[in-house]
Amino acid sequence: MSVSLRSATADDLPHITAIYRDSVLNGTASYEITPPDHEEMAGRFQAIRDRGYPYLVAEDEACTFLGYAYASSFRTRPAYRWMVEDSIYLAPEARGRGVGRLLLDALVENCQTLGFRQMIAVIGGAHPASVAVHRAAGFAEVGLLKGTGYKHGRWLDTMLMQKALGDGNGSDPDAAVYPGTLFGG
Repeated sequence: MSVSLRSATADDLPHITAIYRDSVLNGTASYEITPPDHEEMAGRFQAIRDRGYPYLVAEDEACTFLGYAYASSFRTRPAYRWMVEDSIYLAPEARGRGVGRLLLDALVENCQTLGFRQMIAVIGGAHPASVAVHRAAGFAEVGLLKGTGYKHGRWLDTMLMQKALGDGNGSDPDAAVYPGTLFGG
C-alpha cells in the first residue's frame, strides 16, 4: 500500500470526524464517551491550525482517507510552549499497516522544524499498538497513570511517553521565534 501525507484542510473534516467517532465509540485512545459532531470537530481543527500546529492526513493511492495526526499544546501555561502533545487516529482498515508510524514520524519532523523541544504522547488505555509505535519512533516511557478513565465497563490506565526534539533541553530556546512567540515571548 502506497501512502501519501499532506496537511489537513477543512475539506477533510468529514473523514476526521468519522474516524474520531469510531475511536470514541469503540476504542480507548480518547476518553470521550460521546463523539463530537462535525461543528465541534471543525472548531477543534481550526483552533489547532490557528495556533500554527501541524495537522496531517494520510491517504492511499486511491485517495482513500486512512488517518490523521496533529500536534497541540500539552498545557496552556506559557512555560510549556516548547512541548507539544501528539494525537494520531486511524481508520480501522489502516491499523497495523504502518500508517501510524508514517504520520508520527512526519509530525515529529514538522514539530522539530517549528522549534518545539519536547513531544509527549498521552496514550489512553495504555494501548499496546500506540505504545509500540511511539517506542519505535524513539519515545521513552516516562509514566503510567493507573485507573485514570472508566470506559467500556473497565478502568483504563494512561501511558505517558516523551521524545526530545532538536536540542531538547540541552540549550536555551529562542523566545523570538515560534513557538516562543505563542504567548508573547
